[in-house]
Amino acid sequence: MSISETLKTRLTKDRAMTSITLRIPVDVVESMKSIAPKRGFAGYQSLLKAYLSDGLRRDEEQFAFSARARLLDSLRKYGVSQAVLDEATRDLEAASNSE
Repeated sequence: MSISETLKTRLTKDRAMTSITLRIPVDVVESMKSIAPKRGFAGYQSLLKAYLSDGLRRDEEQFAFSARARLLDSLRKYGVSQAVLDEATRDLEAASNSE
């Protein structure tokens, strides 16, 4: 599943959920309770979900980018020209933006 497909799935309101239990220091929960309304969240649990989503999206993008960079490096080693790699990268970015 591509990142854009993953994001589309995450934006679906009726997707399956699961409950988990986390042990979080009391002072961290208290900080989240005070920050949540300042960031427009009804409660700290919503803020925590937002933090998780933000971090997950950032990591997914980073790892997808590093995988793409490794592929481009490998293709360069096999003699694929930079012009072709640049064109393919633009095509990939355009396809990602249109999804």
